[in-house]
Amino acid sequence: MSLGRRLTEGSRERGIAAVAERVAFPLAGSAGRLGRAVLDALLPPRCLACLARVEVAGRLCPACWRGVDFIAPPLCAVCGFPFAHDEGEAALCGACAAVAPPFARARSVFRYGGAGRALVLAFKHGDRTDAAPALAAWLARAGPEMVAAADAIAPVPLHRRRLFARRYNQAALLAGALGRLAGRPVIADLLARTRPTPSQGGLSRRARFLNVRGAFAVRPRHRIAGARVLLIDDVMTTGATAAACARALTRAGARRVDVLTLARVVPEGGESYMMPDDTHPR
Repeated sequence: MSLGRRLTEGSRERGIAAVAERVAFPLAGSAGRLGRAVLDALLPPRCLACLARVEVAGRLCPACWRGVDFIAPPLCAVCGFPFAHDEGEAALCGACAAVAPPFARARSVFRYGGAGRALVLAFKHGDRTDAAPALAAWLARAGPEMVAAADAIAPVPLHRRRLFARRYNQAALLAGALGRLAGRPVIADLLARTRPTPSQGGLSRRARFLNVRGAFAVRPRHRIAGARVLLIDDVMTTGATAAACARALTRAGARRVDVLTLARVVPEGGESYMMPDDTHPR
């Protein structure tokens, strides 16, 4: 069965399950546990990535778990780019050493590839919105200091046209779930896309930065002067979107901007992104 067909069938099952839960689980104690057991028997939990059956909801099957390449130290102290060898806790990648990003730190849960890519695509395009709480827990483990220090958590926004077509903003779902988990304030509409931008897919590194330059702004009704903002997105590729959002937040008075993403694109050659000098806003 193709991935697209599995995602469609999984979406239908989750819709039925959501209705069933609202009916079956106002009950507490043994009655509630019995209701969940019945529901799991009728609509068994599915792997977050491939939709294979799993024992507990919000988990990966063993094959997908083995296929996710989780990011761990050694890392660039700023952007979190993984190093092949330990260069020390304060070591910077070549990109961050050459041009300091406008955010203080960035961290990601896993590399974008294999089962990690399937997981992101299922969440982003396959209506796997039920995965948000589990993925938020992974974000919390990837950047505990950033989460604890945040005065506010904010998602990278979609333009209203893309939001209408996609029906939900995956970054906003992650931000909301992370805020509930960590007990931190979430400002879902802190940032706005001021203009529609073409998809970043297929663009060169320089083109990506130019594509999103000046495309974000803090909504005037929000006051963030002196605040520490934690920015949430699903994937970091070149860092162009995170950089553009961080610049908008800093211009609005944010004291510090950190970035957490589910996945990080790591080129085979091991080269981190570089912010071209001529793409800085003027």
